[in-house]
Amino acid sequence: MIDIYETEFRKTDLNLLVVFAALMRERSVTRAAHALRLSQGAVSASLGRLRTAFGDELFTRTRTGVEPTPRAVELARRVEPALALIHGAVTDGDRFDPRTARRTFTLGMSDDLEAALLPRLLAATAALPGVRIAVRQAHRNALAGMLDRGEVDLGIAAAPAHGPEHRGTPLFTSGYTCLFNPRLLPLPTPLSLDDYLAHPHLLVSYDGRRGIVDDVLEARGLDRRVTASTTHFAGAALHLAAVPALATVPRHAAAVYADALGLAVSEPPLPMPRYTVGALWHATRTDDPAHGWLRALVEETARHPGPDDLPPPATTTGGARNHPAADR
Repeated sequence: MIDIYETEFRKTDLNLLVVFAALMRERSVTRAAHALRLSQGAVSASLGRLRTAFGDELFTRTRTGVEPTPRAVELARRVEPALALIHGAVTDGDRFDPRTARRTFTLGMSDDLEAALLPRLLAATAALPGVRIAVRQAHRNALAGMLDRGEVDLGIAAAPAHGPEHRGTPLFTSGYTCLFNPRLLPLPTPLSLDDYLAHPHLLVSYDGRRGIVDDVLEARGLDRRVTASTTHFAGAALHLAAVPALATVPRHAAAVYADALGLAVSEPPLPMPRYTVGALWHATRTDDPAHGWLRALVEETARHPGPDDLPPPATTTGGARNHPAADR
């Protein structure tokens, strides 16, 4: 058996797999070359050898970089965990010292969670010069695939969809808050139901058609007037600076937006569901000391928020109908 492995290894330069992992992560030959401290030509040449070795295009060109083929996505599921194990073996991976380490940790989360958590994460790592936090936009249904492909180290979302190869932990519970510009809508707070229904709304939605607020209103035989929609909570909050409208956003981000933009905050005038935000990672990363440090950092950040803008941590993950992602 050992002879077979040695024979196979002689056929392939294992350094090519490092280039493959960088291309999966960066989605760009130029950025991968920068991350690996190689020339762009060297990475292009390695990609050519990878294509020959695996008999597949692996990455196709796009206007913004490269995109993996289905074959590359499947390879990444097996290559990324193997590289993590090899990395730990050759770097004394049973220890991780964030004070001396040089490491970029990539988190996948939506913009409302980024607004609530990233400033605290940056503050917590300010004294660690070699630690960098990167964020990629993600939603609950995309996280599992991003983890499988090695695009993110840790995902954070409300009730994230996942499979048996993933692990997770609850971080905190959240709910819904209304935002509006008091200079354009001089309304008393807390908002009355009449005021809530009388004024236009900005909807945050993936499809631009409907959000959880509409479900709650419909169950009561009510309706609201939505004048515009966006896919980002921060975008909706920014628009309120110039638009006399209401937006219903996650409670954990509302105070951040309100403080930055001078918006008024009010509890919704009707009962709204709460949901649990949790962290998700690939099972192969569980015993990685660096990843364990990252998880502990995120949990600590979520456990010790600023005043009133982030709910206390949850003790359970809740049911399947946890209404993740607020007004989406």
